[in-house]
Amino acid sequence: MMRKPRATTAKAVDYRDMDSDLSFAQTVSSDENSEEWRPPEPKPKAPSKTARDPAAGEQKAPAKRTAKPKEPKAPKQPKAPKVLKDPKPRALRKPAAERKSLAAKVLKDSGPRGLAGTKRKKKYEDQTDMDGENQTDCPEDEMAKESGTSVRMKEERLSFIVPEAHQTDRWAGEGSSLAGHTAKKEKVEEEDFTFDEPCQKKQKTSGACLGQTTALASSKAQSLTNELNMNWDLIELLSILSCVERWVCANIILLLREENTVPFMVRYRKEMINHMDADAVRDVQLVYEELCSLAKKTQSVIQTLKKDGVLTTELEQNLRSCRSADELDHVYTPYKKGSKLTKARRAKALGLEVATSTLMDAPHTLDLRAWIKPGTEGLSSLEEVATGVEHILADMIAKDPETLTYVKTLCENSFVTIQSSVSKAALKEKEQDKSLQGAKKPGAQQSKSKDIDKFHLYFDFTCNIKSIQSHQILAINRGESLKILTVKVNIPDRVKCDFTRWCINNRWRPRTFAREELRAIIKNAVEDSYKRLILPFLTRSYRTKLTSTAEKESIAMFVRNLRQRLLVCPVRGCVIMGVDPGFRHGCKLAVLSPTSQILHTDILYLHNSDRHREAEKLRHLMIKYSCTRVVIGNGTACRETESFFADLISRRYCHPLDVSYCITNEAGASIYSVSPEAVKEMPDLDPNLRSAVSIGRRVQDPLAELVKIDPKHIGIGTYQHDVSAGALKAALDGVVQECVSFVGVDINICSETLMRHVAGLNVGRARSIAEWREQNGPFINREQLKLVKGMGPKTYQQCAGFIRINPQTSANSSSRPAPAVPEKPAARKGKGKTCVSIPASFNPLDQTCIHPESYSVAQRFLSLVGGSADQIGSAGLRRCVESKVSSSTVEELAKTVDTTPETLKLIIDGLTQPPGFDMRQNFGQADFKRGIVSMSDLRVGAVLTGRVDNTTLFGAFVDIGVGRSGLIHKSNITLDKLPVSQRRRSLALGPGERVEVRVLNVDPQRGRIGLDLIRVLQ
Repeated sequence: MMRKPRATTAKAVDYRDMDSDLSFAQTVSSDENSEEWRPPEPKPKAPSKTARDPAAGEQKAPAKRTAKPKEPKAPKQPKAPKVLKDPKPRALRKPAAERKSLAAKVLKDSGPRGLAGTKRKKKYEDQTDMDGENQTDCPEDEMAKESGTSVRMKEERLSFIVPEAHQTDRWAGEGSSLAGHTAKKEKVEEEDFTFDEPCQKKQKTSGACLGQTTALASSKAQSLTNELNMNWDLIELLSILSCVERWVCANIILLLREENTVPFMVRYRKEMINHMDADAVRDVQLVYEELCSLAKKTQSVIQTLKKDGVLTTELEQNLRSCRSADELDHVYTPYKKGSKLTKARRAKALGLEVATSTLMDAPHTLDLRAWIKPGTEGLSSLEEVATGVEHILADMIAKDPETLTYVKTLCENSFVTIQSSVSKAALKEKEQDKSLQGAKKPGAQQSKSKDIDKFHLYFDFTCNIKSIQSHQILAINRGESLKILTVKVNIPDRVKCDFTRWCINNRWRPRTFAREELRAIIKNAVEDSYKRLILPFLTRSYRTKLTSTAEKESIAMFVRNLRQRLLVCPVRGCVIMGVDPGFRHGCKLAVLSPTSQILHTDILYLHNSDRHREAEKLRHLMIKYSCTRVVIGNGTACRETESFFADLISRRYCHPLDVSYCITNEAGASIYSVSPEAVKEMPDLDPNLRSAVSIGRRVQDPLAELVKIDPKHIGIGTYQHDVSAGALKAALDGVVQECVSFVGVDINICSETLMRHVAGLNVGRARSIAEWREQNGPFINREQLKLVKGMGPKTYQQCAGFIRINPQTSANSSSRPAPAVPEKPAARKGKGKTCVSIPASFNPLDQTCIHPESYSVAQRFLSLVGGSADQIGSAGLRRCVESKVSSSTVEELAKTVDTTPETLKLIIDGLTQPPGFDMRQNFGQADFKRGIVSMSDLRVGAVLTGRVDNTTLFGAFVDIGVGRSGLIHKSNITLDKLPVSQRRRSLALGPGERVEVRVLNVDPQRGRIGLDLIRVLQ
C-alpha cells in the first residue's frame, strides 16, 4: 500500500499543498500564487491541451511504457512550437497546464492499484478537457496581439504596464556592479571603448523587423539550458509564460546576460526587442529571473531528497520537469519531512501504516483487532486503532495531487465567497467607548475608536472571490491585521458532498470488497481530511492569491502615479517663492532663482494679529527679487495661506507685479529636509527652511527634486504599507531610472542624487563623476566620461546616451585643455585608460539623444542631407532632413547609411529637436491661479476643470481649487470619456492630468465631493 502514495504524488501537477506538515508552500512567490487562482481562464492550459489533443492517439502508448532513459533528451528539442516534445510526454508537458492537467506516468513500484487510479484519472481529464474546449490559446494569438500592440507603443514614456516586481532588477538597477567585473576580467573590453560589436547584433536582428525570427545561437541556447539543468527549454518556456515571441525572448536574455539596462534596451536596441516598452521588457525580465530562481530551488530540493535517501531517477526527472514553484511544491511535498507532532505521524510511529495499506489494497484480509495492544497509548482499543488508520489515510488524501486538483476544480465551478465581519474584540472596545462617552477619553482610545469606524463598510461584508476589488482585499487584510475584522473564505457544502462521493467511489475506493466498518473508516478519513487539512489549504490558497493580485494592482497604481508625477513639465525662466505654511511656527519662505539657486529665506507669521506688517515684508521681498510665482505646500494652514495670498492678489498689493500662486503636494518634504542629502546640499539652512526650498523646486524641476525623496514618501497610490516592500521598491526604482534616463541629465549641473538614477550608474559611479567634475571642471564632451574612475566600457555604453553636454554649461571650459590622463594606472580597473585618446573639443552630438556608438552613422546621414553637426536643432537642418525623408523612405535611407531604421529614426529625432529639448514639455504643468473658491460655493451639476492629484484602486482624486479634492469613482471613468491613447490603462488617469468634471454631490460635514468625469483635457 505504501507504494501507492509515491505512484500518485510523483506526478508533476500544479497545485499548492498545505496542511499542518506543509510549510514549503509558504515560500512560493506571490507571482505564482496570483496565477494559480486567477478568475479568468488559465492561460497556459490551452497550449497544453492543444498540444495534447492532436497527438493523443500517437502518444498514448509511449506514455504507458514510461520511457525513462529518454527523458534527458527534452532540452535538445527547442523547435517545438508550443510545448516541449519529450519521449515521455505526459510527465513533461502536462505540468505546464495549471489546475487540471495530471501526469500519467506511474513509478516502478506503484503496482496495479496505481494503474487503476491512473485510468480513472484519465477519464476525469477527458471530461475536464471537454469542458475547457473554448479556452483561449496564449502563445500564438496572444503573441501576435502583443506584437501588434508593442509596435504602436514606440515612445518610451508611454509605458503604463507595471512589472510584477518581486525581485530587485539585477541589471537595470542603480547598484549593479557587474559591468565593472566584466571590464576587469577582459582587458580587450577595458581598452576598447568603441562600439563596433553591437553592429553585429543589429545585423543579426535586422531581419526581426521584417518578421523573421531571430534567436540565440544554438550553442548559447544549449548552454543556457545546461546552466539551469532543467528538462525544458528556457527560451521556449519564457515565450509561453510571457506571451512574447520566442526570438524577442532570446534577444532579451542575451541583452540581460550582457548586463544591459532596461532603458538602454528600450531606446537603443528597439529592433532586438520588437519595440517593447520598458514595463513589458521588465515583465519578461521578471519571468526570466523567476525561472532561474525555480531552477536554483529545484537543485536545492534534489540535494535535500538525496541526503534523505528518497531520491530516485524518476523523481529527479519529475522535479526537473516542473515549470513553476507550485509544480515543484506539488512534486516535493509528499517527500518532505513534516512535523513529528501531527496525528498522522504519531499513528505511523505506532506502526499503523501497514494497516492503512492493507485497508486500501486487501481490506478483506484486514483485522483491526489484531493491532490492539492493551496499555499502549493509541492502540489500547479498537476505536483508537481505527482513529489512527483514519489519520494516516486523511494525511495521504490531503497530499495526493490528483485529489487536490479535483477539489480545486470543484471550487472553480462553485460560488466561493470571502466574508469579513467585525471581531469580538473590536465590538467589546466599541461598547466600552459608548459607555465612556460622557467621560473624556484618552487620545489612544479616541484613535482606536476612529480606526474601528474606518472599517464599518466591512463589518458585514460578503463578496464572490472572482468579483472582489483589489482595494477591498487590502482593506480587509489591514482590518484583520489590526484585529478589527475577522475574515473567512466560504466554500459551498456542495463541494464537500461531491468531493466525498468522488473519493469514496473513485479515487480512494478499496481494491477488493470491504466490510461496513472498514468503509466507515474510509468515509471518516475523507471527511476528516477535507475539514481538517484540505479546507484550510484551500482557504490559504485563496487568500494568498487574492492578496498577491491586489498587491500587483496597488504597485501598478504606484508606478503609474510616480511616472506621471516625475514627468510633470518644469516651470522655467522665472523666480519662484516656495512657501511651507504653518500656524504657530509661521510660514517658511524660500525665494529661488530661475536656476533653483537660493536667493533668500525667511519666516513670516501670516496668521497672527499683525498681518499688515507681515504683508509689507512679503511685498518687499517679491518686488526686490521680481518674484511673480508663489508655490504653497498643501500641508497644515494651506487653506489659510492661500486665502492670504488670494486677498493680496485681488487688491493688487504687489503692483506692478502680476502675481499668481499654485498649490503643490508637499509629501516627503519634511523627511527630505532632515536627510543626509539635504544636509549636504544646504548645510547652513534650518530644516524648516529646507522644506520651503524643496516645495519651490518641486515646481521648477519636479524630476530633479523628487528623485531626492524615497518614492514611497511622495504621497502616491494607496495601501503602500500593505504591499510587499521589496516588490514596491523594485518597481518604483525601475520607473525612476526610466524617467531620469529618458529625460536625460546635463552632466555639468545635475546633482549627484539625480545622476545615480541614470541607467548604468550607481551611487559610487555618480560620486566619482561628481568628484571628477569638482577637480577638473565641467565636462567638455562625453568622451571625458571614460577618464572617470570606475567608468568601464559597459558602464559608458549604458549611460552615455542619457547624459547631455550642453554648450552653455561647458562654455567656460572650452578653452581649457583636456585633463591629462593619469600616468599611473588604477589598481583595479584603470589598466586600459593610459591608451585612451580623449578629444579636447566640444561635439555638438553630445547634446542630443544620439548614442556615441551611432556618431559615425549620424555624420554619414548629415553628409547625405547636406548639413553639419553645428546646425543641430536649426530650422534649416530640419527642412533638409524633412525634404530627404519625404523624397525617400526611412528604410532606404537606413540602408544607404548602413544602419537599422530604428537607429536612423532616433538620429533624425536627435538632429531635428531644438537645443535643450525636454520631452516633459508635452506633459501638464502646475496650474497657477489668482482667486480662491470655497467648498460652500459648489453646486450639484456645476462643471469645473481640475487636475488629478492622486489615483487609487477605487477612483481618482481631483483638485478643483476648493481646498478639498473631489473623488471620481472608477465607475464614472468609462472608455468613451477617455482619449484613445489612454484606454488600455487600468484606470486611465494619473497625477497631473487636466480633466473636466461635473459635481455630483457635496458633503460639507464629511468634507467629501463626488465628481463625474466629462473628458480629459489635452
